[in-house]
Amino acid sequence: MSGLLAADAVTAGYPGRPAVLRDASVGLATGTRTAVLGANGSGKTTLLRCLAGAHRPAAGQVRYRGDALGAGRGALRAHRRRVQIVLQDPDDQLFSADVAQDVSFGPLNLGLGQDEVRARVAEALALLGITHLAERPTHQLSYGERKRVAAAGAVAMRPEVLLLDEPTAGLDPAGVDGMLAALDRLVAAGTTIAFATHDVHLALAWADAVAVVVDRRVVQGDPPALLNDAALMTRAGLRRPWPLVLAARLGVPGLPRTLDEVAALLDHRQPVTPHDRTHP
Repeated sequence: MSGLLAADAVTAGYPGRPAVLRDASVGLATGTRTAVLGANGSGKTTLLRCLAGAHRPAAGQVRYRGDALGAGRGALRAHRRRVQIVLQDPDDQLFSADVAQDVSFGPLNLGLGQDEVRARVAEALALLGITHLAERPTHQLSYGERKRVAAAGAVAMRPEVLLLDEPTAGLDPAGVDGMLAALDRLVAAGTTIAFATHDVHLALAWADAVAVVVDRRVVQGDPPALLNDAALMTRAGLRRPWPLVLAARLGVPGLPRTLDEVAALLDHRQPVTPHDRTHP
């Protein structure tokens, strides 16, 4: 499997569950947004952890720019500078007294000077849209704010790839909007993003590619085509996104991603271009 970051025929599991993934392959193209979909326990988080170098596969390879990830401490340390993972629960990653101190933890561990650390913290907070929270105690943050602070800590490492486990889970609509706007800014700044989610509607509207974890393997492809595959969605324990279902029931040709695209097809207008596409 090719891409900036890829898993090639990876088999991975845990004691008691030796093969959560079996011969699973996925590739993340540079500068793209990939949604990793699947039922609870399907292996989405395990796949992200393997890609991040946080979980060693029993078989297969994780590759960065085509080179296999080594098992040595130095290779893993270098990989984790390039590829950062943000966990689903922000409280698993936040531990400092205030936001700026927490976000600075990774850069300080790189041995960077104070000026460089301050620059990275300011940059990460701006990209996540939380500059105003810099001096806020972490225990006074809302859940959505904590999620963005956890992401900022990863972004401060200036990774080429950012992996996120359920970044919008548990957020209200405003929190979802804030998180997705932040991720859009990261992509615009050159970061490659992959995130695990159950939200098929978000994956359809927002992602450039989708990777469905099903039967311990990964099926990857174009969001409209893949998410319109009723048999695959059923096998994966997922439902087809409503724009695709609605268009099919109305007899409208095409594979719309959003409400605007459904309306455009119904009105026989030109479809909305990908550059105009926004999340639901």
